[in-house]
Amino acid sequence: MVLAGALVVLGLLAMASQLLRLAFPKIHAVARTTTKEALSQPLFWVLLLLGAGLIVLFPFVPYFTLGEDIKFVKECGLQLMMVLSIIMAVWTASVSVAEEIEGQIALTLLSKPIGRRQFIVGKFLGILGPVALMFLVLGPLFLGSVSFKVVYDAREMALPDPTWEACRDEVVQIAPGLALSFMEAVVLSSIGVALSTRLPLAPNLVICAAVYVLGHLMPTLVAAAAKQFAIPYFIAQLLATILPSLENFNISTAVSMGKEVPLEYVAVAAVYCVVYTLLAMLLALLLFEDRDLG
Repeated sequence: MVLAGALVVLGLLAMASQLLRLAFPKIHAVARTTTKEALSQPLFWVLLLLGAGLIVLFPFVPYFTLGEDIKFVKECGLQLMMVLSIIMAVWTASVSVAEEIEGQIALTLLSKPIGRRQFIVGKFLGILGPVALMFLVLGPLFLGSVSFKVVYDAREMALPDPTWEACRDEVVQIAPGLALSFMEAVVLSSIGVALSTRLPLAPNLVICAAVYVLGHLMPTLVAAAAKQFAIPYFIAQLLATILPSLENFNISTAVSMGKEVPLEYVAVAAVYCVVYTLLAMLLALLLFEDRDLG
């Protein structure tokens, strides 16, 4: 079932790629080249193998939670895939956008019938290629690891082997988390692309890391600032408006309580992801429009 789902998603991505090629051939050409360059880099395979190795090891790690180990396996797996994909996206954005601008490769591309908007949009879509592939490979492996953890814990506690329904329920409960983690990676990838139009790799990584941390802490910071003076509260509200609310993609509470994430919530999060990504890409286009490439 997991592999079938991955194949369906892969088929949909292939169909979307073909539609992009027919509707916007120049954007598709830039995106395809960017994806090929990213997949040819050793970093992608290092991150992919690192993620696969850790996901396989997670079920065997003792968490000392008195029968709640599977919740830690779920949270660790989701966070691992998201962090690895974000690292890959920011690194690819810096190499593919920032270094091409500095090396005047972008100037050569833009001297052809490819506009700046097509260049940026193509780069962003191309960067999503390795991110999506990472989730397509690690996602089924992670769901299989969660399913195995149910059996492993039962045997460790000398309990009867759980039914396949019990394994299925755990997989179904965490499956929306994969989609939400991918959405968070998309949002941060768009920010990485926008920053790469002006900044090299190191500052880009630092800022994206700060956005990641603050994006998850903003609800707490706003609540704490509400008890302070007006200026700290105003600053907290301003940051909460500008920065992405990454807690929208966090299902740790649902995992800890053993509840399923409703599809309506995933749909609302998807709308938020699309809107914020479009705003980030608009910022990227504005920053790149007056960038001197000479």
